[in-house]
Amino acid sequence: MHVHHRTERLRGWERRTELPLLVASPLFLACYAVRVLAQGPDPFWRNLALVLSLLIWATFVVDYGVRLVLSGQGARFVRTHWLDTVVVVLPLLRPLRIVNTYMAIQRRRDRPRLSLYGRVMLYAGITATLLSFAAALAVYQQERGAPGATIRTFGDSVWWACSAITTVGYGDVAPVTPLGRLYAVFLMVCGLALLGAVTGSFSSWLIQVFGREDKERPPER
Repeated sequence: MHVHHRTERLRGWERRTELPLLVASPLFLACYAVRVLAQGPDPFWRNLALVLSLLIWATFVVDYGVRLVLSGQGARFVRTHWLDTVVVVLPLLRPLRIVNTYMAIQRRRDRPRLSLYGRVMLYAGITATLLSFAAALAVYQQERGAPGATIRTFGDSVWWACSAITTVGYGDVAPVTPLGRLYAVFLMVCGLALLGAVTGSFSSWLIQVFGREDKERPPER
């Protein structure tokens, strides 16, 4: 009974906070973008973005702490909610939680409008877009002004992120700083995983379609 009460309280908290956190996630990424891209002499917007970023990050920490306490699972909660744990430590990845939150809302409000394969490809596309943009910002912040850097503008960084996450890797621009290369490795690994998910889902969908056509085809005489 006590465990059931804890579960209900946890679900109630998640229902109340999912929409505010859904809005806060891209807002955090937007604030980080302002901090990186606003290069004018007036630091007002950069300072404002920094304050908002810290406030949003504190909100993420509070939400994680409340859910950890309400779950009553301790270390098991950390292991089973590894993505939440990672984005608390690395809040730049928080927009990736948009996909999970959207899925949870869809399950509660209505049946998903897309098939399983369509949802996998859509969510993989959204994740790839958000991850590429975040990586482009992080790498540009590290690379601009670095000795021997080939990524000199944000456009260069976006081009690099697109080639990295698609595993193409033209090599015309590449990070030279240690942190920039670390971000690059992370993005390439995520790119491989997302590409595998999309390719596997598309292949399964084709097999399902062709299998259905074979079943509906009249037997040959």
